[in-house]
Amino acid sequence: MNHILSDRINNLATSQTLAMAALARELKAQGKDIISLSLGEPDFNTPDFIKEAVKKAVDENYSTYSPVEGYLELREAICRKFKRDNNLEYKPSQIVVSTGAKQSLYNIAQVMLNDGDEVILPAPYWVSYFEIVKLSGGVPVEVPTSVDTDFKITPEQLEAAITPKTKMMWFSSPCNPSGSVYSREELTALAKVLEKHPNIYVVADEIYEHINFSGTFCSIGSIPGMLERTITVNGVAKAFAMTGYRIGYIGAPEFIAKACTKIQGQVTSGANSVAQRATITAVDADPSVLNHMVQAFHTRRDLVVGLLKEIPGVKINVPEGAFYVFPDVSSFFGKTLRGTEIKNANDVSMYLLAEANVATVTGDAFGNPDCIRFSYATSDDILKEALKRIKEALA
Repeated sequence: MNHILSDRINNLATSQTLAMAALARELKAQGKDIISLSLGEPDFNTPDFIKEAVKKAVDENYSTYSPVEGYLELREAICRKFKRDNNLEYKPSQIVVSTGAKQSLYNIAQVMLNDGDEVILPAPYWVSYFEIVKLSGGVPVEVPTSVDTDFKITPEQLEAAITPKTKMMWFSSPCNPSGSVYSREELTALAKVLEKHPNIYVVADEIYEHINFSGTFCSIGSIPGMLERTITVNGVAKAFAMTGYRIGYIGAPEFIAKACTKIQGQVTSGANSVAQRATITAVDADPSVLNHMVQAFHTRRDLVVGLLKEIPGVKINVPEGAFYVFPDVSSFFGKTLRGTEIKNANDVSMYLLAEANVATVTGDAFGNPDCIRFSYATSDDILKEALKRIKEALA
């Protein structure tokens, strides 16, 4: 029946993270003892003080349509947050609240890209960037990196990727899938390249900013000359364990914010009213309320990196943020493990699901065919068991 569907949907890839999670659930339902490390979701509950705000919002009857761009009180709170945490000066008219940061990104692509416009994607990149850009008529331009460079691009690579058709660069820091965090020095060096190309806009996805073990965090928009050409994307899903609340937001030049409001007004209108009220409480909170979660992720990172280093053939760096590891498994390509021929990262991922009952995601989905991603947003005991199984399966 594909010929009846639009080319748009036929050319769209399925999200491989969601597909792997669905497959893991299916196998679990069949009675298999599957450990799923495929989804990027904190295993903590939403903090109680935010739940209280939800109950209050329900009692106060926040049950009607909200303004398309979000409640003014929320946009004011987001401005305070940007100033406090990121040294970014935005006005409420530059903020748009959406149904998750994924919608924020889709809005941006829809209002910024024309057919043939190129978007530089430092690889590895979050799985949906590529498809969202493509869906909006843009041409994704991948800039490869490796475990040896901590999965970060250099200014020289950025310069080499720019053509007269380049419209934007999209990247995340801390990065999903690699956990890499760009330092102020590294971002300043990239900004120096962009200075020579004033027509290129940057999408800075900072959804993992608080899950950061590097001790510092820098927003590229805070570097002189970058604010007026940067769209900062954030949300409360990861740091506040509010994935199901579906609230993301942007800070952007006003003309871009207005355009995002315009498109959202025709697609979904305002985000969930109760979730927005809860988000005011979240973004107004001192980030130190998240310390216990961040500390737990830090401990798990050390545990997982330590265990991965014990597996011969797996090459790993030490990620500084988010809750993922992105080991290079290319040493297994061309080998046969327990009768299974391993040609690429996808084969490694499927082999681990079949032989170790552990769900991971192939690096192909993130623009790096040498690696696999797994999330360590689960308990120490589960991680130890998963790594034990992986080690045995790859032996």
